[in-house]
Amino acid sequence: MIRILVTNDDGYRSEGIRALADALTPLGEVTIVAPVQEASAIGHALTLRQPLRLDAIAERVFAVDGTPSDCVNIAVTQVFRGLPDLVVSGINKGWNIGDDVTYSGTVAGALEAALLGVPGIAVSLRATRGVYDFAPSAHVAAAMADAILLRPLPPRTFLNINLPSGQPKGYRVTVQATRNHVTSVAERHDPKGRAYYWIEEGQDEWQPHDRSDYQAVRDGYVSLTPLHPDLTAHQALAAVEALSLEKAAAVR
Repeated sequence: MIRILVTNDDGYRSEGIRALADALTPLGEVTIVAPVQEASAIGHALTLRQPLRLDAIAERVFAVDGTPSDCVNIAVTQVFRGLPDLVVSGINKGWNIGDDVTYSGTVAGALEAALLGVPGIAVSLRATRGVYDFAPSAHVAAAMADAILLRPLPPRTFLNINLPSGQPKGYRVTVQATRNHVTSVAERHDPKGRAYYWIEEGQDEWQPHDRSDYQAVRDGYVSLTPLHPDLTAHQALAAVEALSLEKAAAVR
């Protein structure tokens, strides 16, 4: 029996995780292990300075008072007692594209799977007002999960899927977009006059790129971006080598 772990960063009560789990059920035994509360924009954080609780909510539905990465690790060691065959994270309310994947708890769930040697998928849907229609996203997630189970991606690689609202026009294989970041922090004051701060949304100006994830979802297509945890800037190795040789020569 194929064992599938489903997690997210919106919490186990999210409609998106329920739609995702239902869509994956025909592929195998689905278990939900997700945060008790929303953990958006928490990135790949692990909880190391306080204990974690694992609560059984329903049959094969568990809640952890931690991050998505915590959920994957607790699931592997305490629920599955071993590695699942697939980890799928989502469906997130809002895209996780471009540079923003570094902040994403949804992406972190799939990233943690890749680090553990398990195929991983992150699924995100365009943020909209009102009721979300998760059906197209769930269908795409199940289709790609089925494909990856039959033909796994290379080791330590996972798939980041983003979808437009409504019915997508098709699929595009994409790269991460690049955004011009401008920090925005609002300063306010409490009743005692002490300052406090809200970190606001960054400037949303994406650099043009025909094959980017941003362009694909803006054009109405499903964006499929293969990601991996290797952050080495391979194109910069020669430049750093030259710097190190220069500094070494100066020391002599």
